Amino acid sequence: MDAERTWLPPYPLDLERVLAPLRRGSGDPTFLAGPDGLWWGTTTTAGPATLRLREAAGGEVVATAWGPGAARVLDGVPDLLGAADDDTGFEPVHDVVARGRHLSRGMRLGATGRVWDVLLAAVLEQKVTGREAWRSWRELARRFGAAAPGPAPDRLRVPPDAQRVRAVRDWEWHRAGVDGARRRTLLAAASVAGSLERAAELRGTAGRELLRKVPGIGPWTAAEIAQRAWGDPDAVSVGDYHLPTIVGLALTGRPADDEGMLAALEPYAGHRHRAVRCLTAAGAGRPRYGPRMPARDYRAM
Repeated sequence: MDAERTWLPPYPLDLERVLAPLRRGSGDPTFLAGPDGLWWGTTTTAGPATLRLREAAGGEVVATAWGPGAARVLDGVPDLLGAADDDTGFEPVHDVVARGRHLSRGMRLGATGRVWDVLLAAVLEQKVTGREAWRSWRELARRFGAAAPGPAPDRLRVPPDAQRVRAVRDWEWHRAGVDGARRRTLLAAASVAGSLERAAELRGTAGRELLRKVPGIGPWTAAEIAQRAWGDPDAVSVGDYHLPTIVGLALTGRPADDEGMLAALEPYAGHRHRAVRCLTAAGAGRPRYGPRMPARDYRAM
């Protein structure tokens, strides 16, 4: 059985831009873009769900869902597409931020309302290159996730839930390219996954502090989860390999460390993540001649 709702956003909406943070690389098996819309496989407290979003005439968004969690994801469509995002008090004080805000007019900070899926992906991205993390994400989703419910494309998957993650054997983690530190963090999080969902209700600093009670989840991971689970406008990814340099160069003209990045973002307190998203929209980036983190293949170790 499928369920459907139509929602008219009261603001300009760029579907792909809003949902982009949920896509883990171009080969993400849980997120597909096609001529019939955007497809997303996700877990919910009621079970797996498939959500398809497509734009209709007049700016309406048609959302169709399948699976035990269909009602949950349909209820969450407005927040997923940024309806709860509030930029009150956000005033660009740098030209590059103002330019990014203008260029990202259809961008909103979306909220999945669900911690587990984004936690799983964020932990996989700890201290490795994006390519390494996305490879592990694909491997886990394909081998331990579930086929997406409904008439979804054949390769669409739902990420493994906490129970399934706890059942993954050591050699299978190794095969997926996940080292011991990230494995231990995921197993610790999976053991208290139900309690961690409360972070999306607490939101803000309190929500991030709850996440950090899990050994192995620090400021960077908590921020990455918060940005997606509840659209936290102020969650800065402190500890990121590239971000301090990007922010420092864009706002001060010179590379920065974490402390310098936070100082540069101080005028945007309450909206620091929003300011970073605007910098990205404006094309701010790290110089191509900068050092890169080497890719490692933990499957060969």
